[in-house]
Amino acid sequence: MGEISPILLAALSGFVCALIFSSLPGPINLTILNEGAQRGFKWAFFIGLGATVMDVIYCSISFTGLSQFFDHGIVKTTMRVMGFVFLLFLGFKFLFTKSVNNQTRFNSAIAKLEERIEQKIHPHTAFSTGFVRVAANLGVLVAWVVLSATLLSTKALFSKQEWVDDTVLAKAACVTGVFAGTLLWFIFWSSMVARGHGKFSAKSLLRLQHISGLCLIGTANYEGLKIAWQLAKHKI
Repeated sequence: MGEISPILLAALSGFVCALIFSSLPGPINLTILNEGAQRGFKWAFFIGLGATVMDVIYCSISFTGLSQFFDHGIVKTTMRVMGFVFLLFLGFKFLFTKSVNNQTRFNSAIAKLEERIEQKIHPHTAFSTGFVRVAANLGVLVAWVVLSATLLSTKALFSKQEWVDDTVLAKAACVTGVFAGTLLWFIFWSSMVARGHGKFSAKSLLRLQHISGLCLIGTANYEGLKIAWQLAKHKI
């Protein structure tokens, strides 16, 4: 069976990653949850659209700035290990979280930064609210830097090529997939919240968080096994 097209593989990779990470509880999902039931689907959708645009900008910045770092094998290996640790950390964090409003020092710092930026910009529309809240959350940029590095340095399932090839077209396809996956999630979540008329609550997001945590742990374990196998074979 022939190899899948690098462009299609990159697009699918971006799409799946976007679906998983967009579903994680955060400021945008909570904002849609709180305001969608009151103002309806249209308002919630435009919050998600603004968040999607900023998310894609951060994703594009991450891919643009990483190309030059993958000329050396040691850098690629380091990025793979960092990606494994990052996914495992997020997986356990989300799996064992007891509340979507759980505040760590990092989350608290992000919340304060968001408040300062919103006070200065004063977003008055749903789109600008979603856009500004993602822009103020530097954790999103950090996540995309690690994730894009992992996609660029990790071999795809049953394939000899990386999830995202280090070419302009493949990266553009991945970013397009990220846009589609993120927007699809926010359309789905906005629709569910607006139609639910208050039936969806923080507990709904918490369940999604636990499921996402399990998915992240499974992905991290698979990547960890691949790294260990290649180290045992002296291929890295």
